[in-house]
Amino acid sequence: MRTLNKLDKIESQIMNLPVSEQIHLIERIARRVRSVQAKSGIALNWNDLYGMGKGIWSGDDAQCYVNRAREDRT
Repeated sequence: MRTLNKLDKIESQIMNLPVSEQIHLIERIARRVRSVQAKSGIALNWNDLYGMGKGIWSGDDAQCYVNRAREDRT
C-alpha cells in the first residue's frame, strides 16, 4: 500500500510535466531498464507494456504534438 502511494505521487508529478518531458522521461527509464536487463540476463516481455502510455497523448492533435517535439529538440 505504501509503495502504491509513492507511485501515485510520482505519477501525479509526471502528469504535471509537459508531454515532451514525459516522453524524455519514458526514454530514460526504458534505457535504464534495458541496461539492468542486459546485466541481469532477465528477459522482459515488452507486450506487457502494451497500452501503458495511452493517456499521455489524450486529446492532443498529432501534428501539434510533432511540432512541439521538434521545437523542444532545438
